[in-house]
Amino acid sequence: MRFDHNQIKALSLDAVFISHYHDDHCSLESLNLLDRKTPIYIYCLFEEMLELIRELGFTKVYSLDLDTPVNIGSIEVTPRRALDADVDSLYQIKAAGVNVLNVVDSWIDYSTLDLLVRKGSWDMILWPFQTMRELEVLAPSRSEPASLELPPEWIEQLQVLNPRYVVPSSCQFQMEDWSWYNQAFFPITYQQFQKEIATALPKTQVIRLNPSVSVSLSANGIETASSLSWVLPVGRQDLDYEYNPDIKPLTTAEIARHFEPLTAEQTNLVYTYCTKGILDKYNSLEPAIDPYFDKPRLWQLAVYDHKGVAQNFCYSLYDGKIEFVGESASPIGWFTEVPIARLYTALQEGEALTSMYVRINHMVFTPTIENEIKHVDIMEDPLVRSLFNGEFASYQKAQLRRIKARKN
Repeated sequence: MRFDHNQIKALSLDAVFISHYHDDHCSLESLNLLDRKTPIYIYCLFEEMLELIRELGFTKVYSLDLDTPVNIGSIEVTPRRALDADVDSLYQIKAAGVNVLNVVDSWIDYSTLDLLVRKGSWDMILWPFQTMRELEVLAPSRSEPASLELPPEWIEQLQVLNPRYVVPSSCQFQMEDWSWYNQAFFPITYQQFQKEIATALPKTQVIRLNPSVSVSLSANGIETASSLSWVLPVGRQDLDYEYNPDIKPLTTAEIARHFEPLTAEQTNLVYTYCTKGILDKYNSLEPAIDPYFDKPRLWQLAVYDHKGVAQNFCYSLYDGKIEFVGESASPIGWFTEVPIARLYTALQEGEALTSMYVRINHMVFTPTIENEIKHVDIMEDPLVRSLFNGEFASYQKAQLRRIKARKN
């Protein structure tokens, strides 16, 4: 799909609601298209995000409180608690006699489920139907194949809520055409969702909403409505996911060759980070939680350029600290690979871990290390921790810098 930016700029919206601050839900580049008098409501525990939106020029920016309704004309919107309440929220929307729940991409705990049952009955629920494999693709050689079925608790929760209509809805996106992630990231298909819902909730109708498609919901049912004119579908729309559990991941060298070369200045920035910046950041963090890192470990970081050639950096990890050692004869105890182009954009543009093409522990260690490492959380990876622990809104801050630079 494409967007008609001119039409978006001409919109006169009564409000914008943002469910949480993740990059694919809270984009300053998107907000930059809107009239600055538009009220912005966001569920976010961090005042810094609200300040970034205000810095963009919006004068009416409000923090949402759980279970406290906001009325926009005849529409009532109430944030409800998600499983990860430090980040996510759900939205209950009541208007024109109908009751809608947008779960966004959250999970629901059972205390919230009890509350939602009391707040029913539900006319429509927008349900996140994908079990994303964003961690498994980081360590494909150490991950089990995904289940192709919906998690049983989702079925149980939907049966309890018993909506008239359910919309399969979640984070859905494509990577680059060449990316192996396109067949590894999303294991649930629309077809499978339809099949399982039809079996578990035979009276509930599944409504697929493709880009721009609109419906009119009332107590009497659902009707097709005029499509959004500012969302422009491109090509065939009734596509489905093609998860391939047997796909062979591209090597990091192969992936790196798909990216444009960095300038000498950009390359130097990355290598300086690898020899100095990462040391400062890692040493400022709390020690890794996993006891695997209580012992001295040799960590190798391989950074691949646009030709697929790796520059290797070796570090000694011990007692929560890191030291650059260049080369070492000791057995490697942790191994990380990354294309230099994506390490650069992570440092300078807020690139998300989801699209960095980081590869973790894609090698065979000594038998002793293999035995010790098999249950270690890959999010303890030193590069991942150094880039993302203690950081907030890197993506939005980079967007704001670019927006300001264009104005100047």
